[in-house]
Amino acid sequence: MSIRGFPRAFLVLADGTVFAGRSFGADPPAAQELQPGSGDLPGAGEVVFNTAMSGYHEVLTDPSCVGQLVAMTYPHVGNYGDSDEWSELGPEERFQRPVTASGLIVRNLYAGALPGGRRSLHEFLRGAGVPGIFDIDTRGLTLKLRDEGNQSGVIVAAPADLHARHSTASESPGTEKDAATSSPSSAGGTESGGARRHALALPDLERIQAFLAEQPGMSGRNLVKEVGAARTVTVNAEGSPHIALFDCGTKANIIRELQARGCKVTVLPSLTTEEEVRELAPDALFVSNGPGDPDVLEEQVSALKGLVGTLPLYGICMGHQLLCKAAGARSVKMKFGHHGVNHPVRDEHTGRVFVTSQYHDFAVDEESLPSSMRVRFRNANDGTIEGVEAPDLRIRTTQFHPEGAPGPRDSCWVFDEFLESIEES
Repeated sequence: MSIRGFPRAFLVLADGTVFAGRSFGADPPAAQELQPGSGDLPGAGEVVFNTAMSGYHEVLTDPSCVGQLVAMTYPHVGNYGDSDEWSELGPEERFQRPVTASGLIVRNLYAGALPGGRRSLHEFLRGAGVPGIFDIDTRGLTLKLRDEGNQSGVIVAAPADLHARHSTASESPGTEKDAATSSPSSAGGTESGGARRHALALPDLERIQAFLAEQPGMSGRNLVKEVGAARTVTVNAEGSPHIALFDCGTKANIIRELQARGCKVTVLPSLTTEEEVRELAPDALFVSNGPGDPDVLEEQVSALKGLVGTLPLYGICMGHQLLCKAAGARSVKMKFGHHGVNHPVRDEHTGRVFVTSQYHDFAVDEESLPSSMRVRFRNANDGTIEGVEAPDLRIRTTQFHPEGAPGPRDSCWVFDEFLESIEES
């Protein structure tokens, strides 16, 4: 399909910034369909940027992406298609959506031939009912989010009269190239140079901004209840050691890595109580990643507090934040978070730096760490905590995703170290 086969659309941010492009995947809503307080809609959410050069399918199916529009900084996306075998959804039964992200934002969308058995990115998102937008200035969007922080946004369809005007104009040589230019515009829709192309009508823009003003941000939002196991599921029942996994929205590859090491894995709903874990009597408890704000997960933190010191505990991403909170630390919202597969992390034991996969918008406040905890891993870019150790509390954590394997095996040794600590205990 040529670029002209995709309808025009806009990405509108809460501050009124408008990026013009073309929609793919599911049809985005029109401005007239947006009503303040109408709740979550496909194509609406917190806009974040992801620096991965590949792995867009894994990003779209990562339960940590719930409630977010993901902008890929790498300009060419979709060139190897999509396959369900790459999905990061865990063994949840109640979470039926094949795509967890609210939408995808890319510069160039590949729409050519693919290997047999794979769907195009356009077909994959369309089948999942999730809209995307391409042909926009993702560099400009990324710089804006980096400098000003994440904010809410929504993908909306262009008005019918705009489609008609550009359909006629595209018959002139060179016009299509001009029409594809996607400079961001201010609330009035004026682009650099004074041209007024791709402008949303002011009433439409005001309606969209009113809708976005009522959209909940990540802070104070419990999204774990939308993902994760609804009942207990056992994987590799004859394996050893026995790992209980608090499923806050676990990525499938976490379970694969544990299973590959011979572990029996009992996947538990995140609201499993302290008493239920004790009755299960696992060799260790693993707390998974998940979406949303860890501060609102009081029931999960309460259960973990009662388990601290009684068995080996290991947390990844949100699991890291929850275990730190159970020990008395605080979490904070980051300006634009860490999203990508190329984040350098330093092991404070050895000084070695390795490449990691990350997807989080909250971090643990180092000043709030109890004296029983020490920083084991640190982000080499911004110095934030990437993992802690607390031997007396039997806690180990990583903020990054060792199962993400961007290197591809740079940090998988973390699983081996955790299993060795179980044997030692």
